[in-house]
Amino acid sequence: MKPRVYIESSVVSYLTARESTNVQVRAHQLMTQKLWDSMQDFEFYISELVRQEVGAGDAQAAAARLLAIETLVELEITPDVLRLGQLLVDQLAIPAKAKADAFHVAAAAVHGMDYLVSWNCTHIANLQMRRKIETICVLAGYAPALIGTPEELIAEQGDL
Repeated sequence: MKPRVYIESSVVSYLTARESTNVQVRAHQLMTQKLWDSMQDFEFYISELVRQEVGAGDAQAAAARLLAIETLVELEITPDVLRLGQLLVDQLAIPAKAKADAFHVAAAAVHGMDYLVSWNCTHIANLQMRRKIETICVLAGYAPALIGTPEELIAEQGDL
């Protein structure tokens, strides 16, 4: 069975953005493309929240982002997702100002994703926060998705 991967909005943004002249950003773009090119090795999922986030902003850029995810399965933001997301905020695993990020984490956990990939290293793919996020998910009765960047997922899978 293929690993089930929740794709957070930042990944879609890196995938569809203009080629950056910043070396680190360009490396992230290339890793994101490498992950996308290995789509046959995974089951990629998004949520309603991802669709909303990537559909916002500049109309041309939003159209490119929406096109990139049009074939991905969309997970519902259920009452359980909302409860777990709020719990992540209430227990200070994710700051209130980043509540949407808590809902990405919650959607991945509630829907049983194996991985959550994100370039948001401030509130999601953050080593300092992962342990607390995982503990709260487990105490709430959910197996947390392994959280990481596209680069970490590629390494985990043996450098696709």
